[in-house]
Amino acid sequence: MKQSLEAEFTAFVAERGQSLLRIAHALTGDPRAAEDLVQGALAKAYAKWPRIHGDAEAYVRKILYNDRISGWRRAGRHREVPMAEMPDRPVQGHDVAERLALRQALLTLPDRQRAVLVLRYLEDRTVEETAEVLGCRPGTVASQASRALDKLRDLFGKETGGDLGKQMEGSR
Repeated sequence: MKQSLEAEFTAFVAERGQSLLRIAHALTGDPRAAEDLVQGALAKAYAKWPRIHGDAEAYVRKILYNDRISGWRRAGRHREVPMAEMPDRPVQGHDVAERLALRQALLTLPDRQRAVLVLRYLEDRTVEETAEVLGCRPGTVASQASRALDKLRDLFGKETGGDLGKQMEGSR
C-alpha cells in the first residue's frame, strides 16, 4: 500500500475507531469481543482500502454487521453469557444505573433484534437502511424492532416503555 494510503487509513482509524468500537460493543455486549470484531473489520478494510470510495466508515460498519451476523450463523443456537461491566468512559448527562440497566436488557434480546435496535436507535438509520445492512426486508426490521421494544417495555415496566427510543438514543 502506498505511503499516502497508509497514512489515510491510519488517520481514519484514529478518527473513527472509537465510534466503530462503540457500535461493536453494542452488538456483542462484550468489550473484548467488540475489539476483536473491530480489529477483523479493519483488517478486511485495510486489504481493500485502495478500492474503497465514498464513505469509508459506512463500508467498515457494514463489515462489522456482516461479520457479526456470520458469527451468529456459524455459532447456531450457541449463546454468549453476558457479563455486567462498567464502561471505561464516563457517562455524561444520563443516569448511569438506567444506562446499565438498558444495556443489560439489550443483552437479553435475540441477536437479530439487538442488531435492529442498534442500527435504528444508536446509529439512527431508517428501516430501509437497516434492512439493507442486515440483508433482510424492511417488514422484518419493523417486526423485529417491535418485538424487541415490547420485550424491553416488559422488562422496564409500562411506565417507562414509551421513552425507550429516547433512552436508546441517549445511550450514544
